[in-house]
Amino acid sequence: MRSISVLRRHTSKSFVTRSFSLSTTAELNAPESPDDSTSTGSVDLLASVGNTPLLELTTLSKLTGCKLLAKAEYANPSGSIKDRVAKSLILDAEDRGLIKPGGTIIEATGGSTGVSLALLGASRGYKTLLTMPDITAKEKVQMMKTMGAQVHILPTTSMSDKENHFFHVAQRLAETTPNAYCPNQFDNVANMKAHYEGTAPEIWRQVHGEIDGFVTSAGTSGTIAGMSRFFKEKNPDVKVWLIDPEETAAMSVFINNDRSTSTIEDGFEVVPMAQGSTIAEGVAALSRVTQNLRESIVDQGITATNQEIVDMAYFLLRNDGIFVGPSSALNVLGAVKMARELGPGHTIVTILADAGVRYGSKLYNEDWLKENNLLPQEAATKKGSESLHFVGDLTFPTNV
Repeated sequence: MRSISVLRRHTSKSFVTRSFSLSTTAELNAPESPDDSTSTGSVDLLASVGNTPLLELTTLSKLTGCKLLAKAEYANPSGSIKDRVAKSLILDAEDRGLIKPGGTIIEATGGSTGVSLALLGASRGYKTLLTMPDITAKEKVQMMKTMGAQVHILPTTSMSDKENHFFHVAQRLAETTPNAYCPNQFDNVANMKAHYEGTAPEIWRQVHGEIDGFVTSAGTSGTIAGMSRFFKEKNPDVKVWLIDPEETAAMSVFINNDRSTSTIEDGFEVVPMAQGSTIAEGVAALSRVTQNLRESIVDQGITATNQEIVDMAYFLLRNDGIFVGPSSALNVLGAVKMARELGPGHTIVTILADAGVRYGSKLYNEDWLKENNLLPQEAATKKGSESLHFVGDLTFPTNV
C-alpha cells in the first residue's frame, strides 16, 4: 500500500491531516475476494455495487471512427455511479469509528449521492439527512424522501453565502445533531478511492488495457481523480480530459491555466465561475477546488453547452436506446470531441453516471425544454441520423 496525505475536516472545530492508503497496481490486479458472499452465493447490498457493464456507443463509434465506450453506472443498486461513493464513504467512516450504530449521515448533495446514501445507509441501519440546492430535480428529491431521508432544500447560492449554501448548512447540522457524521464527499478522498480501486480497474480489465483516452465531468471530482490517477499510473500516455458545462466553465478554466486561477477565500480555495446555469445537476456544483480535484491528473479541460447536452441525450436515446441523464450526455459529448481531436482508430472511455428516469421533469419534459429554449434539434432526434453537426467545436477555455 502507498499513502497520500490529505487535509480534511475531522471534527467540527479543526482540520487535520491524515494518511490515506491507496492500493498499489499489483494489489488491484489480485483476484477479487469472495469475503462478502455466503455459501449460497448471496451478497449484501453494498457488495452488489460495481462490476457494471461497459457499453459501446455503436452509432457514435461509426460516425467518429473511434471505439467509444461508456461505463453503464446506472446498473448500480440505486441507479447511479454515486453508489460507489456512498459505499466507500460509509465503510471508511465505519472503519475509523466516525459513525455509530443507529447514527445519522448528514451530507450536502446535488442529488444522486443523497439517493445513494439514503439507500445504502438504510441497509446499514443509519438515518440520513440531506441538504441540496433548489435546482435539484424533483424526481431525485422524491426518491430520497421515499427512502426515508430527511431533506432540506436550500436556495441556489454561492459558497460565500454561509447562511444558506447547502454545503455550509450540512456542516452546521452535523455539528448540532447527536450521533451524526458528515462524510463531506467533496474533500473526503474515500470518494476518489472508490474509483481508483473500483471503477478504473474494472474498465482496465474490460478493455484489456487498450485505452487511449478518458473523459468525464466533475462535481466533487472524485471520479476524475480516482480514474486519472489509475490510468496515468498504468499508462502515462492515456489522455485525460475534464468536460465542463460552458455556462459555468469553472474547472476547465482552472485546469487549462495550470491550476493557477484559484484564490483563498474564507479558508476555501475558490475559482472564478461563469454566471450561467447548467442543466447538468451536480456538475460544477461548487466554485471551489475540492481535495479530490487536487488529487487528479488532468491533461486538458473542455466545454459543451446546455443545447449540446440536450441534443446528445436525445441522440443516444433515439439511435442506441441509451436513456441517460444530462451529466452522462455531457460526458459522451466529451468523448466525441476527444475522438475528433485524436482521430480515427482510438479507444475512448467515458461514464454514464445515471439514467434518464431521474430527469422527467426537465431534460425529458417538452414543456420545460420549450420554456428554457432547449428543444432538441432535428439532427439529434432523427432515428438513423448520420450527422453530428449538433456537437460544437472543440475549445480549451482559459477564462470564464
